Amino acid sequence: MPGGLRGIRHLHEASGALKNQWESVFAGLDSRKRVSHRQLKFLSHSSLFLLGALGALCVLCVNSSGCASRKPIADRGQPPPAQPSSTPPETADAAKRSADVPEAPATPKRSKSAPARTPTGYTEEGNASWYGAPFHGRHASNGEIYDMYKLTAAHRTLPFETMVRVTNLNNGKSTVVRITDRGPFVDNRVIDLSLAAARQVDAVGAGVVPVRVEVLGGVDPTAGLFTVQIGAFRDRANAEHLRERLSASYSPIYIQQYDSPDGVFYRLRVGRISGEDAAHQFGEQLRDREGFTPLVTRLDEGSSAGGNR
Repeated sequence: MPGGLRGIRHLHEASGALKNQWESVFAGLDSRKRVSHRQLKFLSHSSLFLLGALGALCVLCVNSSGCASRKPIADRGQPPPAQPSSTPPETADAAKRSADVPEAPATPKRSKSAPARTPTGYTEEGNASWYGAPFHGRHASNGEIYDMYKLTAAHRTLPFETMVRVTNLNNGKSTVVRITDRGPFVDNRVIDLSLAAARQVDAVGAGVVPVRVEVLGGVDPTAGLFTVQIGAFRDRANAEHLRERLSASYSPIYIQQYDSPDGVFYRLRVGRISGEDAAHQFGEQLRDREGFTPLVTRLDEGSSAGGNR
């Protein structure tokens, strides 16, 4: 039994005995009988005993209740959760006004999602050259006048207006150019830079530098129509003779006239192929079967043989 309960029990028993004595004493007083000295002494001692017992019982009860209500140490110092404060009327009105917007009509769902554009990430590495004074002021393959002081470039297969980043792999310098022309028609080069672009990557003095070409923007440079150039002749008759020899095995075959600063050239091009990858495969077949050096180029809109440059 807990100490507090035992104390209460003993106190109850003592108080019962004391009650009987008190009743006897007060009975004598009420009847105006004489109270003996022994009874007064007992009354004094019992009162002191009762007061002491009551004090001890109070201390015991306080200690017992304190132990029972003690919380773990981990709970100390943690304030009770704050009650949510009421929102001021002006704040509630402002919030309501900010949410009062016209309801937009529901947009009907499409049965099929629109085809996503090809993400940026097309890159190639190879040699870059540059071209300037002889071509400055002449028409580029896209029809505009070539300005060597603008950041433009010529590429055999990238669509016109494609933006590309060109990085000189020798020094890490880069520039961003717009494709406006076709070229270079040399086997070991991938891009021809304008004079301004060549200056930005320090390629003017070297003439030819290794570069990385990165397409910027969501275009697919491998889609479209392509052809394979297998030779360029100053004498048109030589171009005609080769076309006749190949016509039995390949079709179509084009002769494209190109007025260069060094004179007129006649370029012989074979095939009208959908997709750049298929065009490269066809070019390798021409290399293996005929011994040609194939140069894949794009067939631009409005040109039957791939441009003017």
